[in-house]
Amino acid sequence: MLRRNIRLRREYLYRKSLEGKERLLYEKKRKIKEALAEGKPIPTELRNEEAALRQEIDLEDENTAIPRSHIDDEYAKATERDPKILLTTSRDPSAPLTQFVKELKFVFPNAERINRGGQVISEIIESCRAHDYTDVILVHEHRGVPDGLVICHLPFGPTAYFELLNVVTRHDIKDKKAIGTMPEAHPHLILNNFKSKLGERTGNILKHLFPVPKPDTKRIITFANQSDYISFRHHIYEKHGGPKSVELKEIGPRFEMRLYQIKLGTVDQTEAQNEWVLRPYMNTTKKRKFIGD
Repeated sequence: MLRRNIRLRREYLYRKSLEGKERLLYEKKRKIKEALAEGKPIPTELRNEEAALRQEIDLEDENTAIPRSHIDDEYAKATERDPKILLTTSRDPSAPLTQFVKELKFVFPNAERINRGGQVISEIIESCRAHDYTDVILVHEHRGVPDGLVICHLPFGPTAYFELLNVVTRHDIKDKKAIGTMPEAHPHLILNNFKSKLGERTGNILKHLFPVPKPDTKRIITFANQSDYISFRHHIYEKHGGPKSVELKEIGPRFEMRLYQIKLGTVDQTEAQNEWVLRPYMNTTKKRKFIGD
């Protein structure tokens, strides 16, 4: 199993290293296609390669004409099967963190929670690969307050690191009758204001944690971005007197997330390349919005 994972990882990195060459080849083919379509002469720098490139163009179809990237490979099979998620914590978790992770187990369908114990991260990742888990979620704390969320997609990444803020669990809400019970139906997702390239990437990581819901599901999960702070809200809706009398009921938990790093690898790979890192001490950081408007 270890040798197989090393081989698969090497193949993944090799395909990733070819992306630059494939993109250059794609641009050359695009220029030749445009010249032929507009009846213009072939660009001078491409005349020596024209015959070989035109032969490749003739053999292409819709699936092979556009080069694929490592991002396409990461979630290529996401639509074929439902996500299978493992939830765990940092070592020696406090009671509030344990309670929060128990509630997260019901937020994510098909999630399983394990006690971390003395297990090393690399052992957890290897075990999850062997048992066909699609994602691992690690929750961290500071003095009993959940303050970090790590989402690691398997088998080869990416890994997104979020800061957690203003966490309010169902356990903290005193009126238990008002919030009701936690449904386990697959939820509808609302992703608001993930408009930039990084925002689309972040939304892609978050949405693939949830399976496709049924049309009549009354459970809604919202990720709303404002000034790069992502608000998580969890509701159910009820129709008491027709479609115009919709009542929303928040069932918790609720929290805010702030993305600060995306790595092109799993959480146990310290050598993995950084795709994006928040630089909070740069002069222009406060003026810029990275995820949305």
